[in-house]
Amino acid sequence: MIAALAILGLLTSCATHRSPTGRDQMLLFSPQEMAQMGDQSFAQIKQKETIATDRTTNAYVRCVADGIITALGDDPAAWEVVVFDSEQVNAFALPGKHIGVYTGLLEVATSQDQLAAVVGHEVAHVLARHSNERVSRSQLSNAGLQIADIFLKGNANRDIYMAGLGLGVQVGITLPYGRTQESEADVMGTELMARAGFNPAEAVTLWHNMGEASTGNAPPQLLSTHPSHSTRIGDLKELQPQVQPLYQRARGQGITPRCKR
Repeated sequence: MIAALAILGLLTSCATHRSPTGRDQMLLFSPQEMAQMGDQSFAQIKQKETIATDRTTNAYVRCVADGIITALGDDPAAWEVVVFDSEQVNAFALPGKHIGVYTGLLEVATSQDQLAAVVGHEVAHVLARHSNERVSRSQLSNAGLQIADIFLKGNANRDIYMAGLGLGVQVGITLPYGRTQESEADVMGTELMARAGFNPAEAVTLWHNMGEASTGNAPPQLLSTHPSHSTRIGDLKELQPQVQPLYQRARGQGITPRCKR
């Protein structure tokens, strides 16, 4: 058991890259491979979900997304932006330059700035190569569990040990890393929306709205891939002195998005 855990620890400590915030990252896949995965995933989502046809809603979401993409220094035409007609309060971005926004989100993100906070956050996940991290860590975690299973074969307590090891992998590796990624995307996304001329103070308002829209059944923060609403709001408030100058500079340069639903 100790040997299996040692091997698992060795496998999951192979950090070979740095994130945009200077954090160690383990990335096993090339940008081309991740873009291909993103293309395939987005195509499957479009087949599964209902695509919104309302022109005003599509134009509004596209306007906000274009502002974020332009702040990256990228061409908005290179990104595919799709609005899905669903009550889900959700949005995502995928490698390969894809953005999906669910109409349910627009009932919670009630302004262009709040929507920009979400889109900026999701695009930040792509910029920080978080998908690559998650896929890479999943691959190595599965390999570690397979090694442990071999070591424990014939042990009378094998099932108990494997169940405990699986929980250890989840809580000790996957979930905390998810929280780190979420916090990193909050920082990068808020900076990005500020550079795009969206008011970063509205990111705080957004998460107040998210908290009010929650069902009250959110899991404890320790076992959640997302920081709690209160933690996230506190972190975003502390971030304001850093991002407000970026916002004021953008406004001074005439970057003033006017996206209307």
